[in-house]
Amino acid sequence: MPRLAIIATSFAVLLLTGCEMLGMESAEKQAAARDAEGKAVGAACRHAGRAIEDCYLLNKRADKAAIFAGWRDMNDYMRENKIDSVAPQLLTQLASLKAAEAKAAEAKAAEPKASEADDGVADKRASPKAKPKDAKPHTS
Repeated sequence: MPRLAIIATSFAVLLLTGCEMLGMESAEKQAAARDAEGKAVGAACRHAGRAIEDCYLLNKRADKAAIFAGWRDMNDYMRENKIDSVAPQLLTQLASLKAAEAKAAEAKAAEPKASEADDGVADKRASPKAKPKDAKPHTS
């Protein structure tokens, strides 16, 4: 019986060592990934010319220390190599897109609808029929 327990335990250990292959990452890997992501976000914010506080507000889920580390590293790199920050173009593109959509909506609202247009055709809705004057009320 002890032999069976040893075999079962060794089999369980072998199965658990393959957990990374199933997509379950260790806590160290998850922390390293969060740190790398935060540094990338911070570097991107600095390259875009955003203040560190704005970067914190835009990326609430990322670790602030990692954001700052990435922002600081990119700041040093940009100073050493005399690189200017790049203005974000996405916001200007979104603003122009929203303005175009607003103009299209105004134009559509200004156009009269086909059902509201008065083209001289009489209203074809059924009008209530008038009762004849000589009709007697129905009594039972």
